Amino acid sequence: MISVTRASIISLLLAGGLGAQTPEAPSGRCVFRFDNLPSTRVTGSKLPSGQYNSFIGGGVIARCPAQKIILRSDSLEAYGDEGRLYFVGHVDYVEPRLSLKSEFLTYFQRDERLLAVQNVNARLPTGSTLRGPQVEFLRAMPRVRPQQTVNATGRPTVSLVERDAQGRVQPPVQVTGATIFLKGDSIVSAVGDVVVVRPELTATGDSLYVDSGLGLLRIMRSPKITGTKGRPFTLVGETIDLLSRRKKLDRVLAKNVAVATSEDLTMRSDTIDLRVIDDLLSRATAWGRSRARATSLTQTMLADSIDVFMPAQRIRLLYAIRGASAEGTPDTTKFRTRERDRLTGDTIIARFDTVPARDTARKPRITQLVAIGSKSSLATSLQHLPPRNTALCVPEINYVRGRLITIDFDSARVSTVVVKDQDQAGGIYIEPKADSTARCGRAIVTTAPAAPAEGSVRATPSPTKPAAPSTPPPVTPVRTPGVIVPVTAPSVVRP
Repeated sequence: MISVTRASIISLLLAGGLGAQTPEAPSGRCVFRFDNLPSTRVTGSKLPSGQYNSFIGGGVIARCPAQKIILRSDSLEAYGDEGRLYFVGHVDYVEPRLSLKSEFLTYFQRDERLLAVQNVNARLPTGSTLRGPQVEFLRAMPRVRPQQTVNATGRPTVSLVERDAQGRVQPPVQVTGATIFLKGDSIVSAVGDVVVVRPELTATGDSLYVDSGLGLLRIMRSPKITGTKGRPFTLVGETIDLLSRRKKLDRVLAKNVAVATSEDLTMRSDTIDLRVIDDLLSRATAWGRSRARATSLTQTMLADSIDVFMPAQRIRLLYAIRGASAEGTPDTTKFRTRERDRLTGDTIIARFDTVPARDTARKPRITQLVAIGSKSSLATSLQHLPPRNTALCVPEINYVRGRLITIDFDSARVSTVVVKDQDQAGGIYIEPKADSTARCGRAIVTTAPAAPAEGSVRATPSPTKPAAPSTPPPVTPVRTPGVIVPVTAPSVVRP
């Protein structure tokens, strides 16, 4: 063991303390130069290989001019045979691609690798930051690794900062996980209970992949997204992609067993595609082999695909396309039934009232349903209506079919049912008829089969009793109480 004064620190380290090195860095490798400080103290021991193990205290400033690296710390241990420098206490590392602070840092010269431990705070040129207990940094080297990489463990948090097309800094996206891996300035991977916090949503999952250059953030393995701006919503699936345009969230795509839930609507399908404007949902589309299902407060719809328009996250318009059906719960305040109202067609369009976005207390209500038939099949409507005889608890039933059926609602209750067709439109209307002992459900019924549609006459059931056909066919008794009256006009209205 030898002792030297601070005046000879530089000559000692260059001569052998860190190994014989050329003045210039070969192949991008760092050759350190050390500044002489008044408080610096150095000891060293020569090894059989001719290298030195050196120990510096009282403050350290190490420079690598070729790579523009500056390293500061309270003390340093340098091991010549290993090519390893161990910086201890208040470490401050600065280079063009990274600035880093930590309590301890090991620099592996042969690999151009840094290992920072305890209270690590790193900053990239983009402004993104990384905090955690341990960070490994591999510098970019010609013919070795074209891009720098960062591997952080111990559940670190990275804050990703991006700029829009005008160069304005956008709110950061925070990613926390058991392990985070960064490649260059744009690619981030994370695994282990990943949490992503954006200004408009929070996402969780088991793993994550981010490519800022493509505007892609992918969450995998049991992902879940919760909207935190405007009206709340959740989205789950096996894989969820967040896609950005001009550094603003534009689209959220959930694949495989996807479920989107909001205050107004729940959608289920193989794939759900959400569109975002000004950090709020504006449109939702669902499709897949398992078909798409949408459930609102009063209706359930099923179709090959469903498209919902919801500006400012307030549902306005819904399209159910191909093999569509809509079911709703009848107003059972005046009768009892376990059956549901049902509307079918090739396409169903639902319209909801326009609730102002500032009115968060009142939810949108359905105002109209339109069913459109196809060339091969007509649209159908089955509605349960309150009986005119208030002593009964059996609903009146209105069944119609045609190319176009329109159902209007008043306060979420069926107001009118209109069917239009140039060639064929028809249906039946059932009104329960109570016998002398029937009260709240007991009744008898006779039936009459429906006649074919004729002309363009509007048929309206009588306020007291449906009109019988001019030439009534034979009456056939059935088990269900009531009277069935054929509807023979192409347009039917039930007030």
